[in-house]
Amino acid sequence: MEIIRTVRGLHKAVADARSKNRSIGLVPTMGALHAGHMSLVGRSMKENGFTVVSVFVNPTQFNNPDDLRTYPRTEEADCRLLEAAGVDVAFIPTVEEMYPEPDTRVFDLGPVAQVMEGAMRPGHFNGVAQVVSRLMVMASPDRAYFGEKDFQQIAVIRRMVEIEKLPVEIVDCPICREPDGLALSSRNVRLT
Repeated sequence: MEIIRTVRGLHKAVADARSKNRSIGLVPTMGALHAGHMSLVGRSMKENGFTVVSVFVNPTQFNNPDDLRTYPRTEEADCRLLEAAGVDVAFIPTVEEMYPEPDTRVFDLGPVAQVMEGAMRPGHFNGVAQVVSRLMVMASPDRAYFGEKDFQQIAVIRRMVEIEKLPVEIVDCPICREPDGLALSSRNVRLT
């Protein structure tokens, strides 16, 4: 597995894979990987010749600074999991690499982003649309994989792909759960 931290490096790796007629799968994550993430990775690897997993805690989707500060970050453990799974590229950029200039885009995501979580976290889904659209341009995947645990987020991403006219298939994957039924989430480590 190659760990890439620059957009230029990611472009090169994807171009090399494309030159070998390999399809590209993208699994966007914020790290602190668990079995749910790895199920997305497994599906991407099964359906594509080349899999990129991004590990990036995106500041533009946090409207609570404490939530951003306390979000679990486990880069070394994440890389071990991804390497053991046989991932081609772990894309782990800095904030400065992802956002060399502030992203001021405001997406017209419509009602899908205004209810439920969107009503409780103003700006959250716009930040999700910002980072995912950037990742899709950077990795130019054929398919991108998201867990159904974040059902509303999938709907928002589908809307963003439509708005931006991005040539990518959004693949939603089943929820993975703890033995007690709780959906797996990186934030579960913060539960008592």
